[in-house]
Amino acid sequence: MTSLPDPQWPVAVLAAIQLVDALLCIKPAAFIADCFRGVNWPQRLWWLMPPIKLAAAAGLVAGLWIPYLAALTCAALVAYFLCAIAAHVLARDYGRNLFLNATGMLVTCVAVGVFCFLV
Repeated sequence: MTSLPDPQWPVAVLAAIQLVDALLCIKPAAFIADCFRGVNWPQRLWWLMPPIKLAAAAGLVAGLWIPYLAALTCAALVAYFLCAIAAHVLARDYGRNLFLNATGMLVTCVAVGVFCFLV
């Protein structure tokens, strides 16, 4: 395992995705609100998502210079999306939100982790 990402561009792309996702969660876009409702995420907790996603973006960016931080953040995102998939399955929300969004992001995070830190 490498302490800094090599190459760095996939980590930067994942950080950009997390930043855009955070911005879309501030006043949730319709498809994000549908996703939250699909897993029965209480609306009173929706405000938590932008800071979580901003922290992920910041961790990935800072991890370009701070050893192991991007790898740790990438691993945390894998855990987050595993939890998201579990929430969709438990809520029997088997549509686009599960298969395209949550599973697609899980695959992306795993690929970044493997490609940038293990290969």
